[in-house]
Amino acid sequence: MDAHLRDLRYFVAVAEELSFTRAADRLFVSQPALSKQVRALEEQLRVRLFERDHRSVTLTAPGAALLPAARELLQRWNEAQREISDAAASDAARLTVGMSTSVGRGLLSTIRARFAERRPNWQLHMRQINWDDATAGLSTGEVDVAFIWLPVPNQDQFNVRVVATEPRWVAFPADHWLSTRDEVDFKELLGEPFLALPETAGPLRDYWLALDARSGNPPRIAGTVTNAEETFAAIEGGAGITLLASGNAAIYGRAGVSAIPVTNLSPSELALAWRPDDHRSVIRDLVEALT
Repeated sequence: MDAHLRDLRYFVAVAEELSFTRAADRLFVSQPALSKQVRALEEQLRVRLFERDHRSVTLTAPGAALLPAARELLQRWNEAQREISDAAASDAARLTVGMSTSVGRGLLSTIRARFAERRPNWQLHMRQINWDDATAGLSTGEVDVAFIWLPVPNQDQFNVRVVATEPRWVAFPADHWLSTRDEVDFKELLGEPFLALPETAGPLRDYWLALDARSGNPPRIAGTVTNAEETFAAIEGGAGITLLASGNAAIYGRAGVSAIPVTNLSPSELALAWRPDDHRSVIRDLVEALT
């Protein structure tokens, strides 16, 4: 019976980590399941691939001999998957990019121009997704890649590349007491009513409420907003305030809303994200267009 690629992938992970615990974490499987598959591979090959004790894991001579061949097989399979995916997508020749807010920062013009150099026959289609889905359509398969704000639910299930790191500001009605300030310490905002993302946004909702900086003081939730337009209309109407990235303060500027920097908060991160099981080379080209 031939070895499964999954078993070879498990073997390579253990061989590279020299730890069943770290390899299991890397593969998102339980350690007992990983150990079982490795033992099954050893039984199938009728050799010991690893020497194990309570403190260390080392490759045996047969294991060291198998490692380069296993790596080559896995690499060739990944390349085959990319070729298959490219062939299946050749008729569509379009990638859908999800986002929950306007990206700005020159990112879209940059990615369009550089991607066109690599894929002149492909089109990029932008899709706006509400904050009910913090992954901007990536988790549901509505989009191929997405510009997302970190952190998002189940973030370790995606490949993520940060494209902008910016301080957090606060947006408020033009007649708010903050209008006389050039900046504000976040502690001064603890009692203010905040507009919140939907609960399905999970850790992203918590981040824009700055739960990490409240020292246990629960936020006052003035209401829930599902997109940027709702947010700034609510602020303009005096419903509450919200934190935002400094770059978005300029993008969404309007007469009835002001924004200033907030001190003693960690910076926000905007990232491009894609699914790790999407092996199409066109995805790689798109990601590299922002490198």
